Amino acid sequence: MTPDLARATDAVSRLIDELGPAVSRDAVVAAVAQACDDLRGSPVGALPELVERLARARLEQSTAGL
Repeated sequence: MTPDLARATDAVSRLIDELGPAVSRDAVVAAVAQACDDLRGSPVGALPELVERLARARLEQSTAGL
């Protein structure tokens, strides 16, 4: 687990609770990890919120047709 992802564990928990059983834990972890990678270089203080928002948007988009 990367340091960025380790700090994002709260985001993973919140997204799992928010999105419910429609989205697997693995999908949430992958979305958060990808968001961490994509946002690398952003201000450190903003990363937790930015990562959670980006991961949420991607997960909602991927489940919109379900």
